[in-house]
Amino acid sequence: MSETEQQVIWLTQEAYQKLSDELDQLSGPGRAEVSAKIAQAREEGDLRENGGYHAAREEQGQQEARIRQLTDMLRRAQVGEAPANADEVAPGTQVTIAFDGDESDTDTFVLGSRELLGLDASVDTNVYSPQSPLGAAILGKKKGDAVSYVAPNGKSIDVTVVKVEPFPSA
Repeated sequence: MSETEQQVIWLTQEAYQKLSDELDQLSGPGRAEVSAKIAQAREEGDLRENGGYHAAREEQGQQEARIRQLTDMLRRAQVGEAPANADEVAPGTQVTIAFDGDESDTDTFVLGSRELLGLDASVDTNVYSPQSPLGAAILGKKKGDAVSYVAPNGKSIDVTVVKVEPFPSA
């Protein structure tokens, strides 16, 4: 995989739109709101002991960091839909793997980015990036394929792709 491909974040159109809307809110009305809070706190006097001022500045810092994160994410986004028929592991598929070929030791997850779930906090699904060691190892593999990958701790791990299907909420 080229460096450019590794930087891509796969998103559904819905997730892309939600992130775009969040960026618009934060960089427009959100910035104005935080600036007003800071201005109001400044009017209260001594800034060294002004808790409201420090809280508003902290909020501003967090907001600006999120704006930078969203801008970068949307710049690198590849918008697409989950494959309609999933013969092989690709972004937007839900994958079940068995560790060391043991069908009783499995893990099911979505290959993509957390944002592809549309920022729905009620979805309790594990998500692995295609750039992660596991994601890169199984990308393009089919049901029954066995692969090895090196975990961040240096240990080699053997997995078998048990099931590949389109992610239902994507």
